Amino acid sequence: MKNILLSLSLMLTLTTSAQYARMIAVDLKEGGEKEYLELEKFWSQVHEEAVEKGLHNGWSIWKRTPKSNDQESAAEYFIFESYSSLEQFENGYNPLELAQEAYKGKMSRRAISRFFNNSDYDAENERRTYILEGISATILAGGDVKVGDVATINVMSKKSDDFENYETMVWKPVAEDNILKGNIRQWILAKVVQKSDNAYDWSHMAWNLRTSSNEYDVPSGFKWDKMWEGINSSRDMMDSTELTLVYIVE
Repeated sequence: MKNILLSLSLMLTLTTSAQYARMIAVDLKEGGEKEYLELEKFWSQVHEEAVEKGLHNGWSIWKRTPKSNDQESAAEYFIFESYSSLEQFENGYNPLELAQEAYKGKMSRRAISRFFNNSDYDAENERRTYILEGISATILAGGDVKVGDVATINVMSKKSDDFENYETMVWKPVAEDNILKGNIRQWILAKVVQKSDNAYDWSHMAWNLRTSSNEYDVPSGFKWDKMWEGINSSRDMMDSTELTLVYIVE
């Protein structure tokens, strides 16, 4: 349990300025959601302290919308923490020290320590960790990200060396056009640079911050059809996963 809680200090949020992020997929035990969210409420204050000290850029928790074909190990929540540079990411921080500062005068040191050494915590089956490096991103439109916002992620495995060029030079302009039309608020492409041993095998992730619109306009015609053939041949992509924001610190 101690190792699980210490790993919380390394979790991450994806933002427009983020160059590196750690994404953690959290697979909960049945009935473990309430206990898990109580734990994250405690950690939200610790991450506020970290952001104020410039130790990372932001932290957020997103709840995944279940699917009818979910595997038993499907994650219920995703955690993100963002960093502006590799140096900031590698510097890290001491989570216990931050917790003691964040809760000074609000919680005893003994009570804080219980969150790091609580052997009774039993809300999770496992966590799968991915270190992400940002490749390309659009602007963030429509103001700050807030609780209740919805995003989708698509994980992909690249099949050719020109995959990133297809995404940044062909698909990114489509995403930018959909931002102008009010269909999405942001698009990000990131690649996996490290992952935990139990993590699923994929190489890239596309992030779309959604609006209330259910539309996504895609070009048509012979030229586009040929470009789309190139995109499709450059990667294998899984169905999108919908996430709703629960906690955010930035």
